[in-house]
Amino acid sequence: MIYQNSFTVRTSGRGTTEITGRIEQLVRQSGLRTGMCHVFLQHTSAALVLCENADPTVRSDLETFLSRLVRDGDPIYRHDTEGDDDMPAHIRSILTDSCLNLPISNRSLALGTWQGVYLYEHRTSPHERMILVTVFGE
Repeated sequence: MIYQNSFTVRTSGRGTTEITGRIEQLVRQSGLRTGMCHVFLQHTSAALVLCENADPTVRSDLETFLSRLVRDGDPIYRHDTEGDDDMPAHIRSILTDSCLNLPISNRSLALGTWQGVYLYEHRTSPHERMILVTVFGE
């Protein structure tokens, strides 16, 4: 059986927004007991990350690292149609990921104790992001 649904996340700009609960809700709605949950972000300047959910400094350290690795406004970038963070956001999304595959067990995501799913906004201004969730199994 396959179940598919989508939802929108409004970000407040660069940083992470936890979406684990929204995905869990769709897994429950699917009625599937065992299988896989494929989560896909339909954008090229944000990402999905499976990350530590207990200590928020993990995500702030990740942002510190990426901001050193990929600097906004670097003159080496030609693509700046939407501002100094435009090309850096695209690079960040390639270095992170636009999809996740998560196991389902007993009608729930089979995540580890300290794992959470986050939308990682790479643009500095707020955006509305679409996430497509496909659940398959039995």
